[in-house]
Amino acid sequence: MTVTRPADPPIGGNVDPAFAVVRDAFEANFTPTEGDPGDLGASVHVIVDGRCVVDLWGGWADLEGSRPWKADTLVNAYSVGKAMVAATVLSVVADGTLDLDAPLAGVWPEFAAHGKGAVTLRDAMAHRAAVPGIDRPVADDEVFDFERIAAAVAETEPWWEPGSAHGYHVNTLGHVLGEPVRRVTGRTVGAVLRERFAGPLDADVWFGLPASEHGRVAEVDFVQHVPEEFRPHGGPTRLERMRRAAYFNPEGLSGIGTVNTTRWREAEVPSTNLHATARGVARVFASLLADDGPVPGSLVAEAARTHSSGHDLVLDRDSHFGLAMMLHQDGRPIGTSPASYGHFGNGGSLGFADPAAGLAFGYVINRPGDRWQVPRTRRLLDALRTCLGA
Repeated sequence: MTVTRPADPPIGGNVDPAFAVVRDAFEANFTPTEGDPGDLGASVHVIVDGRCVVDLWGGWADLEGSRPWKADTLVNAYSVGKAMVAATVLSVVADGTLDLDAPLAGVWPEFAAHGKGAVTLRDAMAHRAAVPGIDRPVADDEVFDFERIAAAVAETEPWWEPGSAHGYHVNTLGHVLGEPVRRVTGRTVGAVLRERFAGPLDADVWFGLPASEHGRVAEVDFVQHVPEEFRPHGGPTRLERMRRAAYFNPEGLSGIGTVNTTRWREAEVPSTNLHATARGVARVFASLLADDGPVPGSLVAEAARTHSSGHDLVLDRDSHFGLAMMLHQDGRPIGTSPASYGHFGNGGSLGFADPAAGLAFGYVINRPGDRWQVPRTRRLLDALRTCLGA
């Protein structure tokens, strides 16, 4: 729902003079263009070689235009959270509690159902576990119960032979990776993220947002209903049923109709309900570039190595993944160089690290676009490349 609102408040924050064109791009993002409504509220944060060079915010944190976006405004950043899950899982691998090449069933026996017993953590992180959607109807209320959704994923018959192909686990990846973390640590992926990254880095990134933080969350201008023809289990072929189930079984797994509710904010739906600031996202990615970060450099390099590329059975187009990280594609660059790794969030949010430039980036918004490559995100990346001489 797009509403008439007052003139935007001024852009806040600071920028290094060498990165002034990034401010220009950020400000331009608030102006609608053909096919894109522009930002309602947003923040962007860039760290280069450990130093903040861009820290900007602007626009509105509510749909009516009465609450200006602030430095500490949180917003649902959707699939940017998959990168936070990846970092968390890698930190657990680093301490020897999980093994990339061990079957998930070793710590999660129920996952072995229907021939999935050989699926490894590496397979799952590479979107090759073959459970991108749940194969039974899921009730709306189940979305808010992490353990019930994880159990439903474990009970699902694989949609293809695991390991033989890849398909974007749009709404299930956080459960497929988060449940092994819970089994071996006794804590949710959100709790481990707070302990190992958010707390030590002073990074505002959350799964399962406590009520004390809800007052600074931005409302999201997001679709509230999916037309009947796009609902799950309606297609004539198994492949079509899989794609619809992946996105819309139930539609609340993507936050449709629930993203601005208290229940959504308090739940852990790790594929899609990260609440974060741009600053928090960038700080986590900066830690992955650091020599003394929570994840050893060798594991970060492994996560940034190609594990799946080519035709994606869920997206029905090419995709490129490392270990739960999106990697560079010519038609949809994830960052400022082909070495970049990170993750887009629905409609334009983005977090990435570029080891070639020593750069970490976070951009979060509350008005998602509807394109595969949102012009606002591309504008910021182009400006950054100009600053870097790329």
